[in-house]
Amino acid sequence: MDLIHTLRMDKTQFSIRSLEEPGDEKAYWAEQTPQKRMQAMKLMRKILYGYHPVTDRLQRVFVTIEA
Repeated sequence: MDLIHTLRMDKTQFSIRSLEEPGDEKAYWAEQTPQKRMQAMKLMRKILYGYHPVTDRLQRVFVTIEA
């Protein structure tokens, strides 16, 4: 099963705050390894764009030239 379908939100860690209130996201991501950051970026891209590596590739174009 794909990772995106197995994830659940931990509602005990969820909080609502004002946009003016400073967040701790920058410090959190600075502590993460480059591999974890890349994995999170790929997951966010899948969520936003529905990317699937097998079906969403560049199309091949063939051109036939007759002399």
